[in-house]
Amino acid sequence: MKKEAWGSRVGLILAMAGNAVGLGNFLRFPVQAVQNGGGAFILPYIICFLLMGIPLLFTEWSMGRFGGKLGNHSTPYILDSMSKKWYWKYIGVFGIFTNIAVVAYYTYIESWTFVYVVHSVIGTFTGMSKEAVSLFFDQYVQLSGSDFGIPLFPVIAYILVLGVNVWILSTGLGGIEKVAKIGMPLLILFGIILAVRGWTMGSSFASEEFPDANAWDGINFLWTPQYSSLADPKVWLAAAGQIFFTLSVGMGSIQCYASYLKENEDIALNSVTAGFTNEFVEVILGSAIVIPIAAGFLGLDWVLENAGFGMAFQTMPYLFQQWGPLISAFAGVCWFGLLFFAGITSSLAMGTPWMGFMQDEFGWGKVKGAVSFGLVSLAMGLPTVLFYQYGYFDEYDYWGGTVSLVIFALLETILFTYIFGMKKGWEEITRGADIRIPSFYKWIMTYVTPVLLSIVFLGALITPAGNDWVAAFSNLFSGGGWPLDTSSLIAKITFADLEAQIIANPENAAALEVKMMYSGWARLQLLLLFLGICAIVWYSTIKRKKATL
Repeated sequence: MKKEAWGSRVGLILAMAGNAVGLGNFLRFPVQAVQNGGGAFILPYIICFLLMGIPLLFTEWSMGRFGGKLGNHSTPYILDSMSKKWYWKYIGVFGIFTNIAVVAYYTYIESWTFVYVVHSVIGTFTGMSKEAVSLFFDQYVQLSGSDFGIPLFPVIAYILVLGVNVWILSTGLGGIEKVAKIGMPLLILFGIILAVRGWTMGSSFASEEFPDANAWDGINFLWTPQYSSLADPKVWLAAAGQIFFTLSVGMGSIQCYASYLKENEDIALNSVTAGFTNEFVEVILGSAIVIPIAAGFLGLDWVLENAGFGMAFQTMPYLFQQWGPLISAFAGVCWFGLLFFAGITSSLAMGTPWMGFMQDEFGWGKVKGAVSFGLVSLAMGLPTVLFYQYGYFDEYDYWGGTVSLVIFALLETILFTYIFGMKKGWEEITRGADIRIPSFYKWIMTYVTPVLLSIVFLGALITPAGNDWVAAFSNLFSGGGWPLDTSSLIAKITFADLEAQIIANPENAAALEVKMMYSGWARLQLLLLFLGICAIVWYSTIKRKKATL
């Protein structure tokens, strides 16, 4: 079977940037910035990008190209080719598992954005109060309404959007490249339009209810550096965590994309270009839309109190209406269209590791690979739609879209740096490079990046009560032990977070116990998915051994 390849360098960079530029750039980054002090967040974020993000991009691009020249296009055998130890291929399972787990719920968010584009065009939100717009979203995700007069419409929309992903994937790299070449420029265009509107609002939309509303308050809050944050572990952990979301590292999709490069094709300039394109979209555009526009209508104090994921769907449609029916429809199309393109360029990348693996090991074609990926994703994803209100969605996001990324990134860094060897790794990075990479990055990749990744993982594992690290160490040294926060990984594993909520809110005990039950089911489903992929990898290993006899 003829090996696929990227049609052009521009297509490759746009596809890689599309993989990185996702919903987290516009939904998660502004919230993280607000919750961690605005300008206080920016400096640690930029430092983490340079010391952890760029090295991880170098690592994953190099691993992918190295594995690709040996005929491997997914992480189980890419990692296996870099070490003689048998277990690395099973660690590589994370690179397939994570993508399926994430795309299962990620395409659900994509369906929200698509449906909201339609609602923006037909004027559904016209005349709605802020509370009514918020209620509209709640009813949508709880399946309590009949959108467009169709019961369970969110389920239908989810299946249709997942189907679009499958159809594009079935056309191979060429189809993905075409979508990236169309979607990324439109995404940036829509983002620039909204950003310019946010920058030029000023205080012109202040009201009697919010007399101090000023878009520039939001911009100044985000871009006024606060050097004191450099001593705050909480901000550093948040900044480092955002890097994973924003660059799509630790997922396995970058390695898969890079595996279709030619042996001496540049990865240094390509990876840096894709990385900085993502940063432009996130830092420049992502910070210039939601927060400034919300501050321009509702004031900075309201934003600080209410910043959250739901603002994109529960608040922005209402704010757009304040610009008048015509401009609001256009703004809605720009905003939700931007989110849709950001989502689909990322979700397409998530399908390629499974398809690459099935093609390499079992000779499956593009159509069969894409359809099988769609069916597995549907089986995993339907519960996140049907049981959204019970926390199914959140469990997938935490374990599949957060914890797995950190674990895999840490382990692949150890493999690349210390087992494959930094000497060979540096040769791989610089071979065919169109730019000269500063040699100090070799030192950063060897020592700084693994340490930062370890800190991120340990920080998540044993997050102290109230995220107060100073108080936790003081308590430990005084013999009082280490008080764990309910957000810590250990607390999550043991359901201590939900048990604490039951104790604090006994009147909601029944609902929280139901949520705990569904959370357990979600974790079991994720575990079975991981073990199932391990089983397929094991079978493929036996198949490979027989082929060599």
